[in-house]
Amino acid sequence: MGRKLLLEKAHVPGIRNYDVYRREGGYRSVEKALKTMSPDQVTEEVKKSGLRGRGGAGFPAGMKWSFLAKPEGVPRYLVCNADESEPGTFKDRYLMEFIPHLLVEGLIVASYALGSGRTFIYIRGEYAWIVDILEQAIAEAKQNGWLGKNILGTGFDCEIYVQRGAGAYICGEETALIESLEGKRGNPRIKPPFPAVKGLWDCPTVVNNVETIAAVVPIINITGEEYAKIGVGKSTGTKLISACGNINKPGVYEIDMTISVEEFIYSDEYCGGIAHGKRLKACIPGGSSVPILPANLLLKTAKGENRMMNYESLSDGGFATGTMMGSGGFIVLDEDQCVVRHTLTLARFYRHESCGQCSPCREGTGWMEKILKNIEYGKGKKSDIDLLWDIQRKIEGNTICPLGDAAAWPVAAAIRHFRDEFEWHVQYPNAAQNRNYGIAHYADPLPAAAAKTS
Repeated sequence: MGRKLLLEKAHVPGIRNYDVYRREGGYRSVEKALKTMSPDQVTEEVKKSGLRGRGGAGFPAGMKWSFLAKPEGVPRYLVCNADESEPGTFKDRYLMEFIPHLLVEGLIVASYALGSGRTFIYIRGEYAWIVDILEQAIAEAKQNGWLGKNILGTGFDCEIYVQRGAGAYICGEETALIESLEGKRGNPRIKPPFPAVKGLWDCPTVVNNVETIAAVVPIINITGEEYAKIGVGKSTGTKLISACGNINKPGVYEIDMTISVEEFIYSDEYCGGIAHGKRLKACIPGGSSVPILPANLLLKTAKGENRMMNYESLSDGGFATGTMMGSGGFIVLDEDQCVVRHTLTLARFYRHESCGQCSPCREGTGWMEKILKNIEYGKGKKSDIDLLWDIQRKIEGNTICPLGDAAAWPVAAAIRHFRDEFEWHVQYPNAAQNRNYGIAHYADPLPAAAAKTS
């Protein structure tokens, strides 16, 4: 069993309630941070831990905190991004639903480090029942002296507020989230200025993901140095993975990033293998926006080494033969799944969720959906595949926020690794309506796969 830092107590009976959470060691990190450490020392501990943002970008959290501007007489804000709208990702929901005080505790420590007297949790509108759970936890924390004025007699004041979003994927982007929090339409801002200088209400602001904030608690409790010893390389600590798709045991798993992808998929401790005894065809390992990989490149890198469940190994080979850890939304596809249909589903999602501010994304996502629909439903031409490739290339890197990239990468990866499946849809449109292309060479040993595509 791997080490558990976030979910160790998640299923203790009654852990949602303050008394049980406190009895199990809750709020120790607040006592330690506020009574024995300065705000800068807390930030330094997070930097030592090597904690990377768990929302998808993987940027070092302590470094992000250290960028926060600190002008005299200007308030600073911490915003917790609980929008979690990435298809295939549900680990933040799990944390907030089962152990909400862990997030509240992390927010207090992080607010202390950043000097934020007013902290916000921006939560997606569809998580309506979790709002009640969080607000109860916040109320209990305040009743017991962990929030409000002069916390633990240290002179530090802090309040936490929960703000519901309205279900927009774009509001998972930090500047769009800030715009929405201010009561405006959730359109991403042009950067610079970055939120660390000019964020919420034009004040210095840090936006961090739920899992990132929760990880601050064990970092302070065991020290950043000890936290950094867990995992491997720059993939320190533990990571929550939302596993779903054609597997025997879908769910949220906490891993220490030293295990292989093969072990994660096939071991009884985690996903328990492919459902119904079928074969693995492909996987999207980091949420819908990261590149899909065929089975052979998922289990082994292009160099023939075991692919590991960490940031560096998953990205080994770049987008040509690798992918990303992303938000940890691990979507497994078996031999009966159609890559063209899945790519169409994702393209439809990104077209719907585009805010429309940037022409390449507004127009390009619509064109990609239209072309993919033609290919899927037997009306495609071979030239459509090259046109798709050209469109995604003109979207990537040409938009204000990463939604354009998120829409382009799945299409690019699907064509890169599964072009023969697209061509089969075009060449045999009637057959494509009645059956799937199957597994082809996607699970062949790497040398054989390379020979077929060279």
